Amino acid sequence: MALLADRESRLLIDGKLVAGSAGTFDTVNPATEEVLGVAADADAADLGQAIEAARRAFDETDWSRDTALRVRCLRQLQQAMRDHLEELRELTIAEVGAPRMLTSGGQLETPIEDLSFAADTAENYSWTTDLGYATPQGIPTDRRIVREAVGVVGAITPWNFPHQINLAKIGPALAAGNTLVLKPAPDTPWAAAVLGELITEHTDFPPGVINIVTSSDHRIGALLSEDPRVDMVSFTGSTATGRAVMTAAAATIKKVFLELGGKSAFVVLDDADLAGACSMAAFTASMHAGQGCAITTRLLVPRQRYDEAVEATAATMASLRPGDPNDARTVCGPLISARQRDRVQGYLDLAIQEGGRFACGGGRPADRDKGFFIEPTVIAGLTNDARVAREEIFGPVLTVIPHDGDDDAVRIANDSPYGLSGTVFSADPDRAASVAARLRVGTVNVNGGIWYSADAPFGGYKQSGIGREMGLAGFEEYTEIKVIAAAAASRDGAAAAASRDGAAAAASRDGAAAAQ
Repeated sequence: MALLADRESRLLIDGKLVAGSAGTFDTVNPATEEVLGVAADADAADLGQAIEAARRAFDETDWSRDTALRVRCLRQLQQAMRDHLEELRELTIAEVGAPRMLTSGGQLETPIEDLSFAADTAENYSWTTDLGYATPQGIPTDRRIVREAVGVVGAITPWNFPHQINLAKIGPALAAGNTLVLKPAPDTPWAAAVLGELITEHTDFPPGVINIVTSSDHRIGALLSEDPRVDMVSFTGSTATGRAVMTAAAATIKKVFLELGGKSAFVVLDDADLAGACSMAAFTASMHAGQGCAITTRLLVPRQRYDEAVEATAATMASLRPGDPNDARTVCGPLISARQRDRVQGYLDLAIQEGGRFACGGGRPADRDKGFFIEPTVIAGLTNDARVAREEIFGPVLTVIPHDGDDDAVRIANDSPYGLSGTVFSADPDRAASVAARLRVGTVNVNGGIWYSADAPFGGYKQSGIGREMGLAGFEEYTEIKVIAAAAASRDGAAAAASRDGAAAAASRDGAAAAQ
């Protein structure tokens, strides 16, 4: 594995590390705006070769049927990542702009350990379920349900938590017996390409089983959705792009998994510790510069304590100054790119146009002339109808909205095209549970509980996506269901024949006895 300073990543196609046909493209440190190095730039022909390799590996090898090999390869990849953990950490901080503190959790270490769940699930999974004997339409039949791999999976991933999302697709897809083509975001190509190096150097993955194609061209990913050789597309990203993926996949009616956007609500009820809840909401919205689809970006507070809530939220958020991601104390690092920073700034400008005000933040930090930073920002004075309260901003921006009791809070929280996540804070656990039960979302944090775990399915309602990632449900997304029904001897007939034979034998014995 090359050192960070010397890195020029390659594509992984059919078991070999190769150059991209379109040359190379730069990867940039978002905290300094410095070019870190280059990544292989694939074109449509490269992607076609990767798809063909995955198709061949699925159709012509025993990969999908050799569970022991799949488990061994995944455990080898996991061990290789553990062995190179510190190199991966430095790469992640530099390329993703991820704060160092987060690499001990969801940005790096946790997803590496979560590979165990995929391997363990494959190893212990009931691939066949016996439905037993029946006589549908009067025909004696033995039946069983078989779970098997979908086929070739095209995985398209974003830049915000690249290791977590890449591995959350690679792990279960390969464990279930599929082959895979991974197309990562152009902003973080190294986080994906480094897996190709570890796979070729430290694992027994057969050629073509996993292919990694980096490209500066966003349109390359769309080809995975369209290609008839691809059986399933697993996409994480914006809702707008998710719609395009779904539309493209419709031509071949391929299976689609979508994990999309969110505009999640943090609901504070009137009996909660207001200052404590608002402080947690501020911390959550600032973490990794707000670049998380499930981050709660609408803070719903009791109307009678609105000003107090805004003040408490701003006090915490203003203390979380954007900082160097290498600093162990940094919570809010840079946004991924100048494009994303400008997009967030556009929403901040819009908030003022809509009649809102900034309780803190509102733009670029004055003390940083380099890097794609935005100050953690609290927006006050707007209702849930404002665009900044309805559209996914993907920056360290929290809009505080008043509510008039539990029912009104539920109404506002659910008044969104999204339904990914939510949080409820109350001193009364039963009251909190009642509100949580009425939220139309895929995950709910109640009073600080953590829903993120390898064994817990993650996904959303409404325009937040289709299907679930992680957990047993996430594993089974990458499987198809087959029913096998085999003609069987009639058990009723066999029983009747046995009865007749028994009667005949008894009569014979009785006749012999009478003769004697």
